[in-house]
Amino acid sequence: MGSKVRVWDLPTRVFHWSLALCFTGLLATGEVGGEAMVWHFRLGYTVLTLILFRLAWGFIGGYWSRFHAFVVSPMATLRYVQGQGVARQSVGHNPVGSWSVLALLAFTLLQVAAGLFSDDEIATSGPLAKWASSSWVGYATYYHTKIGKVILIVLVQLHIAAIIFYWVRRKENLLGPMLSGDKVLAESFESARDDAKARWLAAAIWAACAALVMGLVQWAG
Repeated sequence: MGSKVRVWDLPTRVFHWSLALCFTGLLATGEVGGEAMVWHFRLGYTVLTLILFRLAWGFIGGYWSRFHAFVVSPMATLRYVQGQGVARQSVGHNPVGSWSVLALLAFTLLQVAAGLFSDDEIATSGPLAKWASSSWVGYATYYHTKIGKVILIVLVQLHIAAIIFYWVRRKENLLGPMLSGDKVLAESFESARDDAKARWLAAAIWAACAALVMGLVQWAG
């Protein structure tokens, strides 16, 4: 019999699946263009809110969602890859997964930031485009449409490939815990706090992040 551990609190799970849905919607609306760009921007603002929330939650959220619980050095990652890791490193994000998470957060934030300054010179421009020089807007637009999108697609594909690899080769289901929040482990580890108080705190943080993003957009407009 293993030990059931609450690894992913509800706010972390909601963040994860909300980001996945928004990413899909952004790809679709970006390809369609035209009137769909209204939703493209709305989804972009939602993603920015989600990323800001996750950055805050990385310091005060459930134990295994905190950065200190999974961010490790390159040397520790190398030891893990060589089979010299410890059981604790596989409770939440393992060392390799931690770098994947950081890359996704960083490049998603960069993609949204570039979108805020982008201008297609036809009918759509980001709310901050008018505050930047034409050369800066040009760089931001090129990155947003040609580079950043491709990087994120590759990162997401690698993320999905890793889930499949662990499921098929290592018989480890990484998807289940992100749905239920729990993992059954051979050893006993502390569970992430996931009570009503923590969830209300998460809701308040999310609301504050949403207000910040909307304030930025309204100020820029």
